[in-house]
Amino acid sequence: MARPKILRWLRDEAGAHQFHFAVVFFVRETTAHQLEAQVDQERVDHVGLAVIADVDAAAFEKMKPGALLINAARGGVLDEAALYDAITEGRVAGAGLDVFATEPCTDSPLFTLENVVATPHLGASTDEAQERAGIAVAISVRKALSGELVPDAVNVKGGVIDEAVRPALPLVEKLSQVATGLASDVIVSLDVEVRGEISALDVSVLSTSALKGGLIAMGCEDVTYVNAPNLAAERSVTSAVMTDPESPDHRNLVSVRAACADGSQVFVSGTLMGIKQTQKIVAIDKLDLDLKPTNNLLFLRYTDIPGVVGVVGNALGKLKINIADMQVGRTQEGGQALMALTVDSVIPKEVIEVIAKETGASFVRFVNLVGE
Repeated sequence: MARPKILRWLRDEAGAHQFHFAVVFFVRETTAHQLEAQVDQERVDHVGLAVIADVDAAAFEKMKPGALLINAARGGVLDEAALYDAITEGRVAGAGLDVFATEPCTDSPLFTLENVVATPHLGASTDEAQERAGIAVAISVRKALSGELVPDAVNVKGGVIDEAVRPALPLVEKLSQVATGLASDVIVSLDVEVRGEISALDVSVLSTSALKGGLIAMGCEDVTYVNAPNLAAERSVTSAVMTDPESPDHRNLVSVRAACADGSQVFVSGTLMGIKQTQKIVAIDKLDLDLKPTNNLLFLRYTDIPGVVGVVGNALGKLKINIADMQVGRTQEGGQALMALTVDSVIPKEVIEVIAKETGASFVRFVNLVGE
């Protein structure tokens, strides 16, 4: 049982047995006078310290005679010599101590008193606690070695991550890889836009997801959630998160905007669909798609004319490269179009050049998603 819970339990038990128990919650700067104000000597029988408050001889003078004291906070907040005097003089009936000014505490005058119960501040050293701690460490190490987010790492931006936000982390990584792969120049920023229900939560960690994905697409190795911000700073790449509760078409929508040094931008949006939280790319530069972000992706931007789909299919078919899915988004009939394909294998550079030449596409890009 955690210390505050222990003290609340004691307080509840006290009420059941018709005596008064005060749980004192203060910060380190709390003075004896503030403690005296909290402890009403006419009604408080016992005092428990759950956090940090200075308790000295003056505080003991103000306590009701026969009171008990329990310290499960910090050893240094309690004047142990004053407590010894208060107990031996009969002003305090006894004490329960789990923490001491010096630890491990192997010798103290308090240990000679029969009405003092001392425990060794080792609540986390039970067999069960050690086993759980070992399992938690092993899971964290495995995640770190595989490049996943280690949620309890102290040096990861974002702190505690809400369960509703976690599924968006790998999606944002992939959106950032796609945006970086489609960029026409050096990336200067990878900003994240979050719409919908999760916008009300702390989604700041998604900026690290975007940086991680972008750095991987740039060819960086061993990128993690811990080192991604520093690696990005070395390359003068920034990331910010914007939120908006409005999401007309999706429960939640996340987008990555890759801004380039030449002033151009790439805007890639995605969402998680259904109970299985299936990842989908739903738009690139405002052109609607419905595409799973799988390993191998091919993108073409071209003028919407007949025959382009056939040229692409023929070129890939000659090399026995199977098309798993194909999506086409366009501004209007005969306007600008974007074709997105998922394929089962890597497309050679020379085939990409052939497709670009025969379709007249303004660009043809192959993107391999690392970590898929």
